[in-house]
Amino acid sequence: MDDSTSTASGFDWNSMLEFLRNNGIDSGTVVDFGSNLILALAIFYVGRLAIGFVVRGLKKVMQKQAVEKTLETFVCNLVRMALLVVVVIAAIGQIGIQTTSFIAIFGAAGLAVGLALQGSLSNFAAGVLIVLFRPYRVGDFIEAAGVNGSVEQVQILTTVLKTGDNKQVIVPNSQVMNSIITNYSANDTRRVDMVVGVSYDDDLDKVRDTIRELVAADERILSEPACTIAVSALADSSVNFVVRPWVKTADYWGVMFDLTEAIKKRFDEEGISFPFPQQDVHLYQASGA
Repeated sequence: MDDSTSTASGFDWNSMLEFLRNNGIDSGTVVDFGSNLILALAIFYVGRLAIGFVVRGLKKVMQKQAVEKTLETFVCNLVRMALLVVVVIAAIGQIGIQTTSFIAIFGAAGLAVGLALQGSLSNFAAGVLIVLFRPYRVGDFIEAAGVNGSVEQVQILTTVLKTGDNKQVIVPNSQVMNSIITNYSANDTRRVDMVVGVSYDDDLDKVRDTIRELVAADERILSEPACTIAVSALADSSVNFVVRPWVKTADYWGVMFDLTEAIKKRFDEEGISFPFPQQDVHLYQASGA
């Protein structure tokens, strides 16, 4: 390389090479390192492009299979992070750095983080189980961990519920999975369980026929399975009937409230009484008092 080339480029390559030789550095080593550095950057860049392609392809496949949105996001993020670690290690190895030590460092760091975040990892594992086995979904009304409400979000660490009085309750997933889960929305139909008490003086056949007419008049009550109307107990102050109509899950509360009101009004018209608890008190007067 002549002086004119060095001057035109603005950098004196001869001086640089002379400096490297004076300091005992082989110019070939510098060239190899530069080449490896360029290859490492190329590996990292191409690897990131490949990761994006793989994740997009995985997302399309999961969308075609109608996979839960939460599971789709979780799996795609997990695959992206795992592949990115592989690409970084490959790029570092291309430079000439021993990757074994880095793997050991990552392992030790992962162990330390795992010990420090045991509770969060427990919630994370429970979130994975919820997403995989789907004991409930967004929109279901459930009871778990001592609270009940409609499921608004199923996150990796928590489940967000909205109670009937419009309060937001955030429950850790580990507590949900470690408790009994009651999903009121899992099935299309539900049975309304009611107890109606009447006086011992009332005609039981008339009571049964009156309730049957009220049940038949409500179009929301299903004909199959048939509604159960039967005497369940001879209580202290009343004869108790069980009334168990089947309805669609969405009509449960409406039918319960409306049928209760209709029974009260109709019984008043028919002269059927609702007995109050009664007690007989006997007074004895002691002699000489």
